[in-house]
Order: sequence, then structure tokens, then C-alpha cells
Amino acid sequence: MEKKNIALVCGGYSKESVISIMGAESIEKHIPADQYRVFKIIIEPNRWYYKAPDGSTEDIDKNNFSLAGSVHFDLAFINIHGKPGENGMLQGYFDMLHIPYTTCDACTSAVTFHKDFCKSILAQYGIRVPQSVRILRHENYDISRIAEKIGFPCFVKPNSEGSSIGISKVQQKNGLRDAIENAFIEDNEVLVERFVKGKEYSCGLMRFKGSIVVFPLAAIVPKNEFFDYEAKYKGASEEIVPAPVPEKLAKEISSISSRIYQILNCKGVVRCDFIVEDGTEEAYFLEVNTTPGQSPESIVPKQVRHMGWSLEEFYQNVIAEALNR
Repeated sequence: MEKKNIALVCGGYSKESVISIMGAESIEKHIPADQYRVFKIIIEPNRWYYKAPDGSTEDIDKNNFSLAGSVHFDLAFINIHGKPGENGMLQGYFDMLHIPYTTCDACTSAVTFHKDFCKSILAQYGIRVPQSVRILRHENYDISRIAEKIGFPCFVKPNSEGSSIGISKVQQKNGLRDAIENAFIEDNEVLVERFVKGKEYSCGLMRFKGSIVVFPLAAIVPKNEFFDYEAKYKGASEEIVPAPVPEKLAKEISSISSRIYQILNCKGVVRCDFIVEDGTEEAYFLEVNTTPGQSPESIVPKQVRHMGWSLEEFYQNVIAEALNR
């Protein structure tokens, strides 16, 4: 059987590009070499290129996403966090070229990347979400009105950035404006979100052979005040798989995650994040990650291994599902 050419697309335009490349290196090691030829394609703002194992590089022809017109790709394995791989831009590009890819489609990617739109849609279906206010750049906003509506403490975050970049936890009104302006450094839209005191959980899932497979629940225990960039990528958190929670709660979060996957028409591997409020045990949806981290110690690989799949099996299944779509 002739080997399929897989473009392992990583990098991107955000501060998460280094994390993306690290994850791609792990993915590449676990894709069966007897079935696939893997080409690591790095996307940067001013250059798209193939980086060979010997370190040499070759530019991608963006007209048809090929190498020198001689290597054409059967599939794009997208592992970009942030723009342009998580917000629908690359998905639309690949759609026009009729190249299949491993993630959600362009529409779903765009919606999930926009935190406010995503939560607004899911709230219409009865999914519990924290109350929030969206502010646009150059819009006149009323600090007193926001403070009255959301209360303190609260979170201020860029509306369309991942990895907790630009996020602040604000304890009182006099710190709100600075936090909003700090978030505007990263995005043109900012969310001010009610703080829900509780424990954070993450649920990975994918569609496999016609069914939605839900991975074992992970508990996130940050060593910092919240699950920020340092906690995610610099070891300042502990991710426990399976989460030490009552079976009823684990089933509830798994069920909500599966429903979200269906409502949003997700494809490929996604991760849904929640916080369970202390005292009420009510799960609040936080966000959907449509290109979750893939370094060996990231949450989804941990969940997959605990489920009994090897990473080789996992990535083989991801690729097969995308090719069969």
C-alpha cells in the first residue's frame, strides 16, 4: 500500500507557536512510519515551510499547498494553537483546496475560538456558563456598570486567545481598567467574566467509528492562583487522570461534553473545560479547545493513555477518521 503524505502543520501567529511546535514533535514520533510520510510544516507570519529532519527547509507553494509542485498532501494534521489554525482560517483554506484535515471545520473553529459567541450559543441549549460582559476595542465602557453586573473577584481575558495569555484575576474595582487594557494588548475584544469558586476539570473527546468517544476526566490543580500560562506549560499545575471525583459528577461532565460536541458539530479531537462550583456542585462550561495540546504531558495524551490506547493508536485513529470524512 502506498504511503499517505501527512502535512503536520504547526507554529502559527500567536505566542503559543513554540508550544505548537513542541506538540508536533511528539505527534511526529508516534505516527506509524510504515503507513505515512510525515512532513512537519511550520507556519509563520511571513513564511510557510517544510523543516526536514536534517534541519534543511523548503518553502510551501501556497497556491496548492505543495512542496515544489512534486509533493502533494493527502491530509493536514493541524496542531496550531491560536491563529490561523484554531480560528477557522486554515480550515477554510484547506476546504478550498479539497485537502482533508483533522480538526473541526471552518465554521465550528471560528465559533469556538470566539469565547463569547461560543458560550452564547451553548447557553441557548441550556449549558450553564459564567455571566460575562464583552467589550470591543475603542468602545466606551462603564467600569461601574461592569463591576455592578459581574462583581468581584472576576476574570478579565482576551476573547479569542488561548493558553490563558493576557488573563487577569481582578479582586476589586480599582484594578479592573488596567486588566481590561492589558487584555486588549492581545485581542480586539475582551471578556469580563464572573469568578466561579471551585475546581477545574477537563474532558477530551473525539468521534471514532461513528460514535463520540469520551476520554477519562482530568482534574486540574494549579499551583498558581488559577490555571494560567505558567501553570499550563511550565509545570505549575498538576493534571490528575482520572479525576478523583464521584462517578456521578464524572458522568455528568462527560455527558455535557458529548452534548457540546454534538451541538457545535465538532470533528476531530477537542477538549471541553469546566469549573465545578464549591457548595453547589454545578458544572460551568468555560471553553472548547479544538486543537488541544499534544506534548507527552498534555492533558489529552494523558487521558488517552489512561483509556488504554497507545499514542500510536490514538494518532492513527485521528488520521483514519479525518481521511474517512
